[in-house]
Amino acid sequence: MIGPDTSSPARLRPWERSSVALPVLALLGLLVALPSADAQEQVRDTTGMTSETEVQQFCGNIADAARDRRYALQKQDLEKLQAEVDDRIAVMEARKAEYEDWIGRRNEFMKQAENGLVDIFKTMKPDTAAPQLSEMQAGLAAAIVMRLPPRQSGLILSEMEAKKAAAVASIIASAADPNTSKDPS
Repeated sequence: MIGPDTSSPARLRPWERSSVALPVLALLGLLVALPSADAQEQVRDTTGMTSETEVQQFCGNIADAARDRRYALQKQDLEKLQAEVDDRIAVMEARKAEYEDWIGRRNEFMKQAENGLVDIFKTMKPDTAAPQLSEMQAGLAAAIVMRLPPRQSGLILSEMEAKKAAAVASIIASAADPNTSKDPS
């Protein structure tokens, strides 16, 4: 609002109601002269009242700088994400190495235990070994029976329960099949 709204006396401030308001304001230096053409141009520039070509020219002038800044920010974000991914990869590789070490130690222990079990079952009588092998997992029982001498393996299988002996025999047979893996378990 440029001047006081005199349409309603309730909206007028006390000094605006007086007929002496303008001379008093002029004496106090509060009344400003009309702005010059340069001042009007400056006001127009700061208030956003510019022409369409000036807006397009301004946008054109800052477009490259804005694009470069946007690319720089995106590059920073990508570098940050790449660093996070690299950190996660390093953690995963460390875990993988830890698991491979653990699996290697486990497999070595299992070989020793299996060899020990085979030696134990070699010394057992077939009628004693059969019930114990029947209670084991079929794959482990088959691995042990495969490592025993054939005569002793046959005697143990004949002493085992028929269903369990058939399961162990089928695992042993599939181990001999060239289309299956070499691990009988």
